[in-house]
Amino acid sequence: MSTNFQAKLITEDEYKSFESLYNDFRDRAKDEYKFELEPLDYKGFIDAVRKELIKCIVLLENSIPTAFLIYTTSISEAVELNIIHCYNMENIEERSRYLVKEFLKETEYEREDKVVCYPMLGEQKNLIHEMAKFHFKFIGIVVLRFMMFGTNSKEIFNMYKPEPLPYEYTITEWDKRYFDDAVKVINEAFENSADALFDPRFKTEEGTNDIIHKIVEDVYAEFLPEATSVLLHNGKPVGFCFMNLTGGQIANIPIFGLTKEHQGKGFSKIMLANSLRKLINTAEVGTRHITEVNTTTETNNFQALKLYRHLGFKEDYNYPQAYLE
Repeated sequence: MSTNFQAKLITEDEYKSFESLYNDFRDRAKDEYKFELEPLDYKGFIDAVRKELIKCIVLLENSIPTAFLIYTTSISEAVELNIIHCYNMENIEERSRYLVKEFLKETEYEREDKVVCYPMLGEQKNLIHEMAKFHFKFIGIVVLRFMMFGTNSKEIFNMYKPEPLPYEYTITEWDKRYFDDAVKVINEAFENSADALFDPRFKTEEGTNDIIHKIVEDVYAEFLPEATSVLLHNGKPVGFCFMNLTGGQIANIPIFGLTKEHQGKGFSKIMLANSLRKLINTAEVGTRHITEVNTTTETNNFQALKLYRHLGFKEDYNYPQAYLE
């Protein structure tokens, strides 16, 4: 019997039959897709779809849901393709083809002035050849972790003895009066970076303003001003190492940037060490039960990789970051 494929935005009619497929994804989210936190339960997922916070394209085979694609257009200036999943990961290449075609059709209007970004986590990296057929490009991303317990991350960190800062430099923590300076510094540091390819907000000060605003206003995660390091040169901010917290336990470095004229002098390591020291102290005294600090960088950014390794970070896994201009 021939199979009838139909890819479409999910509707109320599919909610009941879709539940087992969605729960199959939830069961695999941490191990196979490297999710740090549990995805929404099914009730929460359906609620988010109804409120149009996320959109879901489902693939029906003879009217039975077998695969889906989730995306959003509401968080950043990009169309964010979050996940492609099929039941038991079977025939994912062929099924993804139908889903991506429908996705590109549904987002045709948004894509006139927005890029598409797609972190191909876990098993999704097997779709790289399929995504290339739709003219996606790729950047290699590596995830690094500094574990508070169970590894030698802290032992490596404690071996680092920073040089004293020159007299005209100081490090302090975040204060809202540094916001405008942060926008300028981060825009300069990132406007020509690979990050700007899949988040074009970095290309302008207006877009960078939106990114910094969402960080410090807890939109992405809980902002940690006390662990965010600011490098001052003669009292003027020239570098920022932002820190936030997801799920109450996982610290993350969302942005880390320094103006060009102050790069190559060891300040990045001093800033990062200052933030790590505060997080370690917080975890050890039990003020917050922080289990790790994580970050990402490009697989070919050898300078950044060397910096993180020297302070105790270890490379966990890598994935292709796909983007469609």
